[in-house]
Amino acid sequence: MSDEKSESLDPVIIDLGRKKRKSVKKLRRGEGKLMDEVEDVIQGLQADGHIAADAQPVVVIVREKDNWKRGAKIWAPWID
Repeated sequence: MSDEKSESLDPVIIDLGRKKRKSVKKLRRGEGKLMDEVEDVIQGLQADGHIAADAQPVVVIVREKDNWKRGAKIWAPWID
């Protein structure tokens, strides 16, 4: 296997950090602002020559934000 071939098969990893659940769902459907962000990053890497225009393996890492704030407590006297 040549070096050119192995370079084009290296995965591109894009870490978007913590995002809202709704945004993550839209990304999974290929929609929304996060998808636009991923496309912008890929186009930038292709324009700079870091990845080939026909590169396939792309890994996007995104974590859903917790709905509850840390340390938040629910006070419900009717629940035992």
